[in-house]
Amino acid sequence: MKFKIVYDKPQRIRFRCGAYAFDKEYEGAIYNLVTASPYVNSAQVSSANGGILVNYTKGSRSKIIDLVRAINVKALKKNEPSAEFGIQKIDSDFHDNLFTLVAKHYLSKMFLPAPIRTAITLYRSAKYIKKALKTLWNGKLTVDVLDGASVVACLCQRKFKTAATVMFMLRISGLLEEYTHARTKAVLTDSLAIKTDRVWLVTDDGDVLIPIEDLRVGDKIRVQTGKVIPVDGVVADGEATVNESSMTGEPLPVLKREGISVYAGTVIEEGSIVVTVRQLASNTKISKIIELIGNSEELKAGVQSRAEALADRIVPFSFIGFFATLIFTKNITRAVSLLMVDYSCAIKLSTPIAVISAVKEAADNDITIKGGKYLEAFANADTIVFDKTGTLTNAEPVLEKVVAFGDYTEDEVLRISACLEEHFPHSVANAVVIGAEKRGISHSEEHTEVEYVVAHGIATTLHGKRAIIGSKHFVVEDENVTVTKEQQNIIDEKSGSCSVLYLAIGGELSGALCISDPPRKEAKQAIDMLKKQGIKNVVMLTGDSYRAAKATAAMLGITDYKCQVLPEDKHRYVEEMKQNGQKVIMVGDGINDTPALAAANVSVAMNDASDIARETADITIKGSDLRALVRVRKLSKDLMKRINKNYRFIIAFNSALLLSGFMGVIQPSVSAFLHNASTMMICAKSMTPLTKKNDKDKALSLPEKAEQ
Repeated sequence: MKFKIVYDKPQRIRFRCGAYAFDKEYEGAIYNLVTASPYVNSAQVSSANGGILVNYTKGSRSKIIDLVRAINVKALKKNEPSAEFGIQKIDSDFHDNLFTLVAKHYLSKMFLPAPIRTAITLYRSAKYIKKALKTLWNGKLTVDVLDGASVVACLCQRKFKTAATVMFMLRISGLLEEYTHARTKAVLTDSLAIKTDRVWLVTDDGDVLIPIEDLRVGDKIRVQTGKVIPVDGVVADGEATVNESSMTGEPLPVLKREGISVYAGTVIEEGSIVVTVRQLASNTKISKIIELIGNSEELKAGVQSRAEALADRIVPFSFIGFFATLIFTKNITRAVSLLMVDYSCAIKLSTPIAVISAVKEAADNDITIKGGKYLEAFANADTIVFDKTGTLTNAEPVLEKVVAFGDYTEDEVLRISACLEEHFPHSVANAVVIGAEKRGISHSEEHTEVEYVVAHGIATTLHGKRAIIGSKHFVVEDENVTVTKEQQNIIDEKSGSCSVLYLAIGGELSGALCISDPPRKEAKQAIDMLKKQGIKNVVMLTGDSYRAAKATAAMLGITDYKCQVLPEDKHRYVEEMKQNGQKVIMVGDGINDTPALAAANVSVAMNDASDIARETADITIKGSDLRALVRVRKLSKDLMKRINKNYRFIIAFNSALLLSGFMGVIQPSVSAFLHNASTMMICAKSMTPLTKKNDKDKALSLPEKAEQ
């Protein structure tokens, strides 16, 4: 490609290839080609003047020049540009559109004759008048009517310059709103999108590397260790362990064999598989999540809905002020000045922009919020309810002690228990299996097919006898196994604050396993920080024993806790809190937490939560650090502060403008300019991060060390 170097500074160079060097549809392909170089840090591509701006690594200038020179536009494919380039284009298009809009406005004022400017003003006014009339026809009196009336009032007075200024400011406000929404959606999408450009296609002649956009349903691709699975599909060949935490929240890798489904966005930890494509990247499960987030603005915060309703309710008062001023002052100019100012425009624009910007900021901190209303609920909450296992604890229990009864030894109790538990790799089962491995106890299957009883335990047949392992409730109450007072005293003495698994064989208690699940190292610190952020009540709900619950609560400074609760009990407790006037945050991770998550005012699931818990939760946190809850709390409260601050400014400033117009201090054109300029300013301010860069470490970032 031919070019001129128009800017050349260390690690930054701009090429000018000419206005017709390449078409707009090739911008993405050129961007992808340039940024694929390991020597390129970032790039910008524009077809308007054939410009290519490259930021490169030190000492790579000659390589960058050779790279651009080697570009052959005819050989490029019109492929879908990357998400990063899409965001860049949104920024570029906004700046171009804004510059064009401002330039046209002021150049027309400087060079076009008055009759032509008047004709243009009349032509543009038709859109606003038509929109106002349509709104009135539908029986509504909204800000669209006020905009149309403002334009009509100026035209009736033959103040075409003022009308042009009003429409100019309205167009800028609309452009700003569109830009904010588009960019926020793009950034949110990019934060979850799968960053895979090429895949290995399995063919009769061997594996071929192809662009992912060339992939079709039914094709077979090979995915190896460490790679992201880019599509939904079925394993056709091979075997691999797959980390599905991004999809299901399950931290442990899952074994995938022939015939088992795999999902886009999951990662192969070990092994290699051939996947038959079932859904392309645009229609995968993860794309559905992205679509949900992209529509998150539809889940409006209550304050946002109230703002929009208030904006429309205020409109009639603007007309009342107009007619009242006209009656008392007999001055049409003063009356029109009042018509140029309203509270509704700024309120209606700034509030949703502030909300969606906060959702975007949360996404930047690996926090997904399904709608603005959940941020508001989090800010207003006074109670937080934690599930214990897997939430306040690491869900990585440790086997502490083994108690044997009857003719069984401790090693035999542990061997049988591990043999049963290995079939269901949940956290407690893993503790038993790992405990056996550490003691050098091997186990082989001597039982029949095992049965998993949800939230209770495991049952099977061992040497012709029924063998069960699980909670005391399951073993004693459901299976009618007798635990003598002497046996229980021994268990209580050795277990301390540990949770206990009971093993029964042939209807008799054979042993017990004491399992401890220590709290997360940052849990106490997180709870203390939440209390400082205004959370008055901290509650823990657990299915564990009283002793285990009491010990955990004492370590974390929790005074209100419930033990041995079932899923329906958790739901009932949350409902009771709400009936008592408490505004509840529920934090959980398991299937059994789902009813409580659904019942809470706002629910949160951490990274290692189950799939259904993440689906139910209103807020999901990508990491596993509980102090991320403090981030959400601060972000949500700062959002409410910003919205209320915006309200106060809008009311004060526009009231001052109305008074100035009524007194005849300012003209309608000045009133319109100041009103719309303040609206743009408040909207631009609402787009900025709630947390300043120099405050991030103090406010939102997590401390390096947690309190033990």
